Order: sequence, then structure tokens, then C-alpha cells
Amino acid sequence: MFRNQYDTDVTTWSPQGRLFQVEYAMEAVKQGSCAVGLVSNTHVVLATLKRAQNDLSSYQRKMFKIDDHMGIAIAGLTADGRVLCKYMRNECINHRFVYEAPMPVGRLVRQVADKHQVCTQRSWKRPFGVGLLVGGYDRSGPHLYNTCPSGNYYEYKAMAIGARSQAAKTYLEKHYESFPTASVEAMVQHGLRALAATLSEGELTKANCAVSIVGRNAPYVVIEDDDVEPYLQMLKAEEDAGDAPMAADEAAAGGEAAAAAEGGAAAGGDAAAGGDAAGEAAAPMETE
Repeated sequence: MFRNQYDTDVTTWSPQGRLFQVEYAMEAVKQGSCAVGLVSNTHVVLATLKRAQNDLSSYQRKMFKIDDHMGIAIAGLTADGRVLCKYMRNECINHRFVYEAPMPVGRLVRQVADKHQVCTQRSWKRPFGVGLLVGGYDRSGPHLYNTCPSGNYYEYKAMAIGARSQAAKTYLEKHYESFPTASVEAMVQHGLRALAATLSEGELTKANCAVSIVGRNAPYVVIEDDDVEPYLQMLKAEEDAGDAPMAADEAAAGGEAAAAAEGGAAAGGDAAAGGDAAGEAAAPMETE
């Protein structure tokens, strides 16, 4: 991405039909910390990585409650995410006051997408530099949506956004067929595994990750800090249990290779001894 004569204004089209300011906003989402979402028949699970500016600062929250039946995980500019979070909360309050019922998830996501789109069509505004994973449960069941700074939105069975999200998507694509019937605990484990795949260094800790759950008869709740530690311990125990058979197989393979090498050396020695005996037998007898 670089500056050119067509990226000074959000409403200026390039000859190729591109809006560079919108693309830069989408790039900001790709640079943000990763967020993962997945859906079962009854629940939605969101998981996020939390970043710290330096060793002296606290970790920045990337997950927010919108209403009892809905929450969001963000990737990109956190300040922009807070503005959209406030807007979504107000819309839910207004809907509940007027209709005495929780707001449908799809309707709110569409309104947020419209808010995104307006910022791509006004020269005095800039696009929101944040992408949202919106998880919620309403009368039609559990839903997971992804919004984009361009104004597009999609519903997913599982999705990951942010830095190195392709690794998480690869994991989700391999396992998404088991999500519909999975338990909540299994869904959380899948979310954390997908999140761990995006780490370039280090590992998941209770300080740098958070999980949220919402579903049937389960209001939205964020699990972080000490509450997420049991899930991380379960994940580590499964990894250790998986590494043990692999180490045993490698040790067995190494033993077989060593035995084969020793057998080959012994066979080589026997062959050499046999060759020497044959040479002595073939040597002519001396005559007087």
C-alpha cells in the first residue's frame, strides 16, 4: 500500500475503479489483533487476542457486551470500535424500550453496515478502521456476522479476522463440520486452538486472551483473566497428551533404526569374515 494521486479523498475513484481510502481502512483491520468466532446449533463463541503497548501497560480489551443476547469482538482501531459499540448499545436500548423485546441480530448488523457505508460516500468523513465479529442469539437461533469498513457484511459458520487470521481460518475450515453438535466447552477449545494458531511467538495466557459465550438460555458473558485459565489448562493438557504418543513413536522409530544399523554392521562383518575364509581356501598350495 502506498500513496498516490487517487488516495487523498475517500470519494475519489482511481482509473481501476478502486477507493484507496476504503482499502486502507480494510488494511487496518488486517493489522489488528486476531478475533475468532464460531457457531453451534445453540451457542456462539468469540475469542480474541489482547495486545499491550509495552511491558508497563495493561492489555487492551477487544470484546464488548452489546446486550444480554449479543456481543462483539473487534480487530483494528479500538477507538473506532468503541464508537460503534456505543451506537449498537443505544440501538438495542431503543428497540427494547419501543418493542419490549431484544433487537434481532441481523437488523442491528445491517444498521451498522449502513453506518460503515455512509463514511465511504462523504468527503468530510473517513471510513471506520475496524472490523466487527458480531455474535448473538435471537428467536431465529444463534448468528455470527462479520462487518467490513466498506459497508459489506456476511453471516458465517466460523470466521477469523485480524493479523495472521489465515492460520485460524485454516483450522476452522478443517473442523467446522463438527461445530453444530459440539458442546460449549468443545467450542471454546476450538476457538482457543484457532487463536493459538495465529501467534507468531509465545503462547496463550490468561492475560492476553479472552472468550465470550452467548446462546440458548445463556446470556452474553465474557470469560477472561482467572476465569479463562481452566480452559487454557485443558488445552495444554490435550497438547501434552498428544505429544506423548508422538514422542514414543519417535523413540520407537529411533530404536528400530539403531537396531537395523547394528544388524547391518553385523551382517557386513560376517560377510567380510566369509570373504577372508574364501580367499584362504582359494589360495594355491605351495609345491616343492
